[in-house]
Amino acid sequence: MRILAPALPSDSAAAAAASAATVLSILRGADPDRLLPAAGIAPTPTVLQHLRPALPTLPDLAIPALARWAGAATAVSLLASRGLFAASWRFLLLQSPSSPPPPLAAFASLLRRYARLGRTAAAVRAFRFLRCNPDRYTVNSDVNDDDGSSSAAEVSPLILAVDAVCKEGHPRAAAQLIEQLRREDPGWAPDVRIYNVLLNGWSRLRRLDKVEKLWVAMRHAGVRPTVVTYGTLIDAHCVMRRPDQAMGLLDQMREEGIEANLLTCNPIVYALAQAGRFGDAHKVLEKFPLYGVAPNISTFNSLVLGYCKHGDLAGASRVLKAMLGRGISPTARTYNYFFMVFARNCSIELGMNLYSKMVSNGYAPDRFTYHLLIKMLCEANRLELTLQMLQEMRNSGFEPDLAISTMLIHLLCRRHRFEEAFAEFEHMFERGIVPQYITYRMLMKELKRLGLVKLVQKLTDLMRSVPHSTKLPGSYRDKEGDDAIEKKSILQKAQAVSDVLKERKDPSKQHKLKNPEETDVQIADRIVANIRRRVYGDVSRIEPSVS
Repeated sequence: MRILAPALPSDSAAAAAASAATVLSILRGADPDRLLPAAGIAPTPTVLQHLRPALPTLPDLAIPALARWAGAATAVSLLASRGLFAASWRFLLLQSPSSPPPPLAAFASLLRRYARLGRTAAAVRAFRFLRCNPDRYTVNSDVNDDDGSSSAAEVSPLILAVDAVCKEGHPRAAAQLIEQLRREDPGWAPDVRIYNVLLNGWSRLRRLDKVEKLWVAMRHAGVRPTVVTYGTLIDAHCVMRRPDQAMGLLDQMREEGIEANLLTCNPIVYALAQAGRFGDAHKVLEKFPLYGVAPNISTFNSLVLGYCKHGDLAGASRVLKAMLGRGISPTARTYNYFFMVFARNCSIELGMNLYSKMVSNGYAPDRFTYHLLIKMLCEANRLELTLQMLQEMRNSGFEPDLAISTMLIHLLCRRHRFEEAFAEFEHMFERGIVPQYITYRMLMKELKRLGLVKLVQKLTDLMRSVPHSTKLPGSYRDKEGDDAIEKKSILQKAQAVSDVLKERKDPSKQHKLKNPEETDVQIADRIVANIRRRVYGDVSRIEPSVS
């Protein structure tokens, strides 16, 4: 009997798939420009996700209609994500004379995709094309940057190119481009925005040496830093666990008359809390009014996470009370830090009590909340509570994902409820989730052991119906290897014993096995030694008996 209710695909996912199929049908047909807007389908992220795999099959004439429906930037991003760069360029450059040039944001998507694939040279070539052909794009000058100003120069091709390359992990290529531009035009110099992007790029790679070198070069060039510059520097030091240097930068920032904000203060609190320096973290928090900054939920969450990481639930509870005293409501993330500790320590009673208080006080759990609770219950083999939590998860609008379904199947197998485990395995396919190969192997082994032939065949057919990996984790393979070695050793020992016993029963070899002067104990020792010699091939391991 199944204890799990069938989990069918959600209405939103099914509707998105149906909408994507309709859009594809229109794009492949005649007159998509007229029919696509008339269909009334919005280009939501879910619809676009279902649409992406079929993009290589679209005719070139359908690309303009797709761009008018989804937006030029989205259309280029979709095409480039499938490696259709030639189609992207054809759309961007082969515009009709009556239509305006595409926005610069559309080229930004192309630059980002090039950089994501590591094709930085292609991204640089695209930038140089845009630099030499400003009539090929339009710029929306009504864009505010982080410093609070706005101009067309701030959304220039150079900014977009350097930003795309740095964010995809290639700040060296961006720095080389800047040096090339300097050599080509000795009178040109990068502005603060270029420095900020480069600093952020090196910071993402945790190259603090490059960050500090670029900071010195920036100061030497006489470029005045902004709050974004200091925020990037402070974050870089905090990521590298140097909060003391970050606090020094905060003081230096105040001396230069640059107002601090949460982006410059919160990383310091986070770094100190992660290091267990809670006294210093609270001192920085007390200075927030001096900086003209009010702590927010992120500030307190950093403290809660730090206390929970170091196992100090009492300290985390005090921070929670302080939050509420300031009128700041905790979020699901705040509670999740507590649940992480409970899951790690398998503190079921504490975890369930906090969950009940969280729900009764009107705070909504998120998907990760249920993940942590279900993990805790599965590791404790609490099947009934696990099923109850799964039902509450569904009632909250969350369907089990791959991790949760995998934990449930393994729990059901440990409880020897294999038919129900197979039912959940089957429901994963109904939800569009392909189970892990290790789960399939484990379930297949148990079903075969029980002789459930029909379920074995169904399980095999399910896995054959979808592409899947057959790789196993290294630890699992090692375990299988150890089991095989142990099994082989046992068989060798059994064969050796069998051979000795056969010789013992053979009358023609009796005289070799027994000496009239030997005692029964000595005969037994010699037989054991013979067995060990056959198994190990090393007589030095035989210890003489004490008669």
